[in-house]
Amino acid sequence: MSAQGAPAKLVRLALAQHRLVFSQATLSELRTRIYRPTFDRYISLESRESLLHDFNASALWVDVGEPAVYCQDRDDDHFIELALKAQAHYLVSGDKDLPEAPLLAGLRIVSVHQALDALSH
Repeated sequence: MSAQGAPAKLVRLALAQHRLVFSQATLSELRTRIYRPTFDRYISLESRESLLHDFNASALWVDVGEPAVYCQDRDDDHFIELALKAQAHYLVSGDKDLPEAPLLAGLRIVSVHQALDALSH
């Protein structure tokens, strides 16, 4: 995730004009992913810490219990349950399994580029 890439643009747009939604489970998963060595060449440790701080400070926190089953990967169910409880319009993901999950309550599962396009208009 470079500072000029689509994910970074989406994060800036979301923080400035929209509201991110997290539960303890989804933020915990982000923490485990963002500190992987894979991201070292894209984002500094300080930037990751700053990003997590910004997410924590500005997010809408939703208490999500045990999620229903929506897709094969049970870890993904936490994200879908969170989005539904928060009445979110979009769930942004690069996970190839999520678009196969059923569309529920107007929730659209979109890629980063689809989200940028939708939120920029």
